Amino acid sequence: MPMSDTVGVVVMAYGTPTSPDDVEAYYTHVRRGRPPSPEQLDDLRRRYDAIGGISPLLTRTRAQLAGLQAALDEQWPGHFPCRLGQKHAAPFVEDAVAEHVAEGVGSIVGVVLAPHYSALSVGEYHSRAAAAAGEVPYRGVESWHLEPGLIDLLATRLQEALARFPADAAVQTLVTAHSLPARILEMGDPYPAQLEETAKAVTAAAGVERWQLAWQSAGRTPEPWIGPDILDVIRHLGHDGGDAIDGVVVCPAGFTSDHLEVLYDIDIEAQKVAAEQGLQLERTASLNDDPAFITTLASVVARAADR
Repeated sequence: MPMSDTVGVVVMAYGTPTSPDDVEAYYTHVRRGRPPSPEQLDDLRRRYDAIGGISPLLTRTRAQLAGLQAALDEQWPGHFPCRLGQKHAAPFVEDAVAEHVAEGVGSIVGVVLAPHYSALSVGEYHSRAAAAAGEVPYRGVESWHLEPGLIDLLATRLQEALARFPADAAVQTLVTAHSLPARILEMGDPYPAQLEETAKAVTAAAGVERWQLAWQSAGRTPEPWIGPDILDVIRHLGHDGGDAIDGVVVCPAGFTSDHLEVLYDIDIEAQKVAAEQGLQLERTASLNDDPAFITTLASVVARAADR
């Protein structure tokens, strides 16, 4: 098949340090070239140490990439070469796009490993990819937050997490995603509404009536971020819920793999707050490279390429 008939796929992710030695450079890149203070750097290193020294995000992302390549090759052999492009670590978004362009692909499809669209997150990935593509046609998947396969997987995981409680337990489900600066609300950004749509679909599919949205992992900046924050919600449930609440299930629907915001922010930090409130906390299992998730992602890519 001539290269001009191929569709280069750029699978985009946030990026993570590959070793403890890379943490400062990574954090500086996240801060758009402003080095972190010693206190900020120590805090980030402490959180990485708490989950084993480094995040598994890159390993998980590469497994997702390999799975997607295999799934696309099974149906369209050689037609969808896939490359990883990251926002804050090599290989960067521009690197992946440049390699596709150099190989002579006919067009490029970009998909971010985050289901919900915001101009400040997914929109930035696509802007960078489109600029790097130059004259090669670029099509970015804006969101896939209501993809049936995604909803089914999250609903099944929610039911599995709820099954870890006693049958008569009163459990509050928290559907979460990464917080963003509150200015997106004035912009009319669809991000909060899309998370709510995902939450409604997932809880309905799982037969869950008691749920709410919560936001997590807000940036350490002076400007306000959207809330309520998950830790505040758990404290409120413990303080005001009394005997009415036995536990909490966290469904981090905005994330697709295990990484710092899941393994530390939920499994350690939120778990600690829940324990202080006398609440059992369970988390839904991450999607990672679950074959069913990879099949869903392949469908998203193929549809974007009109296949």
